[in-house]
Amino acid sequence: MTRHARRTRTVVIGGGIAGLASAALLAREGHDVTLLEARGELGGRAGSWDADGFRFDTGPSWYLMPEVFDHFYRLLGTSASEQLELTRLDPGYRVYFEAQAEPVDIAADRETNVRTFERLEPGAGAALDRYLDSAEDTYRMAVERFLYTSFASFRPFLDRAVLGRLGRLARLLLQPLDRFAAGYFRDPRLRQILGFPAVFLGSSPGSTPSMYHLMSYLDLADGVLYPQGGFTRVIDSIAGLTRAEGVRVLTGSRVSAIGTATRETTGRKRLGRSGGGRSSASAVTGVSYLGPDGTTVELECDVVVSAADLHHTETELVPAEQRTYPERWWQRRVSGPGAVLVMLGVSGELPELEHHTLFFTTDWKENFGKIFGKNPSVPTPASFYACMPSATDATVAPPGTANLFLLVPIPADPSLGRGGIAGAGDAAIEAIADAAIGQLSEWAGIPDLTERIVVRRTVGPADFAEDLNSWRGGALGPGHTLRQSAFLRGSNASARVDGLYYAGGTTIPGIGLPMCLISAEILVKRIRSDTSTGPLPEPL
Repeated sequence: MTRHARRTRTVVIGGGIAGLASAALLAREGHDVTLLEARGELGGRAGSWDADGFRFDTGPSWYLMPEVFDHFYRLLGTSASEQLELTRLDPGYRVYFEAQAEPVDIAADRETNVRTFERLEPGAGAALDRYLDSAEDTYRMAVERFLYTSFASFRPFLDRAVLGRLGRLARLLLQPLDRFAAGYFRDPRLRQILGFPAVFLGSSPGSTPSMYHLMSYLDLADGVLYPQGGFTRVIDSIAGLTRAEGVRVLTGSRVSAIGTATRETTGRKRLGRSGGGRSSASAVTGVSYLGPDGTTVELECDVVVSAADLHHTETELVPAEQRTYPERWWQRRVSGPGAVLVMLGVSGELPELEHHTLFFTTDWKENFGKIFGKNPSVPTPASFYACMPSATDATVAPPGTANLFLLVPIPADPSLGRGGIAGAGDAAIEAIADAAIGQLSEWAGIPDLTERIVVRRTVGPADFAEDLNSWRGGALGPGHTLRQSAFLRGSNASARVDGLYYAGGTTIPGIGLPMCLISAEILVKRIRSDTSTGPLPEPL
């Protein structure tokens, strides 16, 4: 660490996993870090809600890419095994299909899944082996060459390992995921199992580059884990490590503006150029935020890292003339889906469901067309996801009951309304929730489900927009389409304001908790002017 790095005053905006991780890594680098979170609790999208003995994770619920979590923990001198109690789910998840009597279980091991695919379609077992070989190879290449880079320089990509794969990379980028899977399998059920990960990337199988077939390696071969205590436990562990690094964490502190001045008037050399070598006319001077007591506080700093929604940061917090991504830039971008979240406390157990259960409609193309099409509407029936952590974790529901979390993908449209407790949400949101509950009840064979609900809460796109400043009320962020992946997703640093950086799911490398942890590491590399493509050495 240099003397300058030790003196650097840094403000991190947002207390989600990306903000906490960024603050912790920068503090370990020697920065003097203050983290400002607008809400009263940490976690951002990875929040939680408690009622009558039921505890719900209100956001991410799939623990994938475990090596990313472990690598991050090791950068801070610990490990995932020391911080978390991880349980391998077997089955990893269950899938119900419209008009099909029997569900399909995806096991925790590759060999069993190969046999399952073979049973559903003769020859599909060998095809899955080839598919997963390709998925694993693509995943390894992504981790080594693309996920951990800021794209500040393309020189590291000009080597034989990458240049020799340009043809394959081009095909994986230009061919959509659904067409890629169709080249291996005929059975529509198998294609759906391999295509649905696109939703968790904020897109549709027809718009997501087949590069992301790597996701199937994670769930069909590598397996799905669960942290006991839920994802709240993951947030708590990282928050604890962040504070242990000396970060001042202030909740109830909503940032209203990022202060800037011309570089000539600051009289200070900037730490790292935000624009990847370009000199900006302006530089960060501090932030203004509204404290818990309602007073406005001016906080001077040298660096600002916004882990808040990138659209909110650029269009609300940065002066208009200094925006790298103004509103006209966003008008050409595609949001990921909106969502209705449904949290249910249910009396009795639900053996028909696994920890993770998916429900797929037959008319796949129409379903996604309604969510992402030019004239979006709510699909009926809908393909949706159900999570029941009480199948694995006794602490999330009272004995003899189940906690059930539904995520129904819908268009990203705040005008659809807000959710509420005990049916008190806006009519459109409650109707979507009722339809999903009814559909689950029918397809999974639980006819008395509605009568057994003792706790109910819904969340709609307007909640995402108001509570999380989410662009267009989306549940995830900009979708991973071709134009919004890798370096086309946008930089993690302002091109107009020195000392202004970004982290989280709305910037590189993208959506999901592992990606958010990686974004914090890319941030460190950007500030260091480190253009390497792999993870940082352990320990940091």
